[in-house]
Amino acid sequence: MDNFIPAKKSLGQNFLQDENILKKIADSINTLEDDLIIEIGPGKGALTKYLKDKNSYLLCYEIDTRMKDILNNYEDNKTSIIYKDFLKTNILEDIKDIPYNNIYIIANIPYYITTPIIKHVINLPNLKSMTLLVQKEVAKRFTAKPGTKDYNSLTIYLNYYFDIKYLFEVKNTCFRPIPKVDSATVNFTKKEKNFICKNPDLFFKIVEDAFKMKRKTLKNNLKSYNWNKITSILANHNLPDTVRAEQIPIELFIEIANNI
Repeated sequence: MDNFIPAKKSLGQNFLQDENILKKIADSINTLEDDLIIEIGPGKGALTKYLKDKNSYLLCYEIDTRMKDILNNYEDNKTSIIYKDFLKTNILEDIKDIPYNNIYIIANIPYYITTPIIKHVINLPNLKSMTLLVQKEVAKRFTAKPGTKDYNSLTIYLNYYFDIKYLFEVKNTCFRPIPKVDSATVNFTKKEKNFICKNPDLFFKIVEDAFKMKRKTLKNNLKSYNWNKITSILANHNLPDTVRAEQIPIELFIEIANNI
């Protein structure tokens, strides 16, 4: 039946076909029967069938109502499908009647909604981990280290909340239709101990401003802040005031924010 449902370009659909990869993605989360898995964009249920094997609670969000005839076959007393745009959902309202313990999120998502989806779930109580299948270049940004070209404000934002691990690459030939680029699977485990940050809003604003003009030095991007104080902090770490944002680790950005 699913052969009669072509991918919609407008939804960024590329259906993962490789059973070994699907199983590896499902195995990237270790859930118990009283945990909740949220699958974003199940499509034709290729990954859903492996997630059901875990016998955890399973809630799937699918925007494409053409998939109803396929996905409805997966519904039972522990599995529900919601047909709406995930970014417009009230997740806490949707899960309020599920007696879950921890939340695990799993998704194969188009790159252009990756960041909005992460921001939509990042503050969910009891969120344990996320496994996301994204474009390889996006995965490299998520896991980039200071001093590399992929390191940016999003890297720092995500590392504030999660321990991030690059799991494995997925060739473009594993999808139908075949996308132009390869993908990679990334796991985000919620940090058990958060950074000591006095004012997270100020911290995120400083990081955002620091990377605003990537070719400019930190001094040029943060000139509206107390630069004498920042210079003093940099000097304590043997860094010149000509340093650029991509050379600054998250702990140092937090130290700057805490002292301004």
